[in-house]
Amino acid sequence: MPIATPAQYAAMIDAAQQGGYAYPAINVTSIATINAALKGFADKGSDGIIQFSTGAGEFASGLNVKDAVFGVLVLAEAAHRLAEKYDILIGLHTDHCQPKKVDGFLKPLIAATAERRAAGKGNLFNSHMFDGSELDIKANMEISKELLKLCVENEIILEVEAGVVGGEEDGIDHSDMPADKLYTTPEDMVYVHEQLSSIGRYMFAATFGNVHGHYKPGAVKLRPEILKNGQQAVIAKFGAEAEFDLVFHGGSGTPSDQLQETLDYGVIKMNIDTDTQYAFTRPIVDFMMKNYDGVLKIDGEIGSKKAYDPRAYIKLGENGVATRMGEACDDLKSSGKSIFGKV
Repeated sequence: MPIATPAQYAAMIDAAQQGGYAYPAINVTSIATINAALKGFADKGSDGIIQFSTGAGEFASGLNVKDAVFGVLVLAEAAHRLAEKYDILIGLHTDHCQPKKVDGFLKPLIAATAERRAAGKGNLFNSHMFDGSELDIKANMEISKELLKLCVENEIILEVEAGVVGGEEDGIDHSDMPADKLYTTPEDMVYVHEQLSSIGRYMFAATFGNVHGHYKPGAVKLRPEILKNGQQAVIAKFGAEAEFDLVFHGGSGTPSDQLQETLDYGVIKMNIDTDTQYAFTRPIVDFMMKNYDGVLKIDGEIGSKKAYDPRAYIKLGENGVATRMGEACDDLKSSGKSIFGKV
């Protein structure tokens, strides 16, 4: 099955919202990690979301190029072809794009989908994220409205963020952010609805203490009730149809009870990156340590081609990511709930 159509992607989100589950959204950087994600979703009978960051695009474009847009386009085209072999639905998404990168990253990617549509082809992307959290809420929403209009023209869903996700990811460091900035207020959630709901469909990354990275138990103070309070405020003012499709950033390492609580409050997408990076690297390190004399030419020996062939260990990393994605599908209750063939 090719990547989900806009109608299928909207149906995926509706199914998750109505069914009380969420999709793992995995950040990928290569064909190996795309294949890992597809295997992980397919093995669990789950639809899912594959996403690309600016850093992933630079990496994928090569050391001599380092062009985030070009690299993301390459990864997206590869995902379209690879997904054809699977009987699940996959949405393609781009992760955090800060205001200074909108013109050089996000708008060219929206234009790439527009060009495909003009040629009679399907969308290249299903959704994009604009991260305006560094701005005050009014400035954030002004840019969000502009981008949402562009997205709606091309049947793309925009993800927006109000409040800041702490920690560091892909070169964006919010480790020293004041604690009060890590929690989105009900007032801000109402304002987001007021500004965007009349334009078109969007997803909302409200923050409730979530932090990028992986920390020891107790280090991160999540407050999922922030989501509950915001949803209640919006629904009380605008009715049940105003319920947000919420996104959970910084989900790696979250205890299962708090994951369930976020699902109860309307989370339909949870980003996962740190855990899958470790899941890729861990089996490779194990292989290297067990095959030290094979991967290296020690003391004049010749090593073992079977050991230092990159395929020998990259496939272990690929399988590690697939296994971790399967766990995420179980945790978020999307396993066995693919709507492939139903829409």
